[in-house]
Amino acid sequence: MDEENELREAPELSRLGERLRALRAGRGWTLEELAERSGLSKPFLSRLEGGSRQPSIAAVLTLARVFEVPMGSLFETRLEDEGCIVIRAKGAAMRHGNGICYLPLSGSSRFNVQPMRALISPLRPGTERYQHDGEEWIYVLSGSLRLQVGEREYELEAGEAAHFDSRLPHRLNALGGKEAEVILVACPIPTTLNAHRETAELNAELVG
Repeated sequence: MDEENELREAPELSRLGERLRALRAGRGWTLEELAERSGLSKPFLSRLEGGSRQPSIAAVLTLARVFEVPMGSLFETRLEDEGCIVIRAKGAAMRHGNGICYLPLSGSSRFNVQPMRALISPLRPGTERYQHDGEEWIYVLSGSLRLQVGEREYELEAGEAAHFDSRLPHRLNALGGKEAEVILVACPIPTTLNAHRETAELNAELVG
């Protein structure tokens, strides 16, 4: 990332760090407790709160689920809780993390789905796959995309969509040497529903 991008993102990362500290302090959690609840390491969380670490989409979704707030609200100083939230193009800022630029398309605390627009670079580094509670739906607006979910791979073209369990390790990569643009909708599963699902899966294993 060039110096201009780093300077532009510094205020965004600082606001994210301040928001995370405020949420953690409001719940009376230590960094160790947040690390245990989220599955993210204490050093990683410390750097996030200090504004010196770019989070991946998976990390942001995980923290939003742990704090029970919408993903977009982690980058805002105030939560809106209206019946209809409109996201204007003016003033909207893209976030960056692990080769993906993404723009949260909602900031309401009353809705469970977390929509975002994402741009996947053809030069995205690394091979790491991510996983978090819930499910995801993606729709390809332009470009070509390789989606890895679990042990399988899928190639998607513009106009095609995929829906998958985001507890499975997954990764997005642009194909053809061109950037891919997608609409991604993540739906964190509420803790009570997730517990019910895990119980049902355990019962099914016992019966089987």
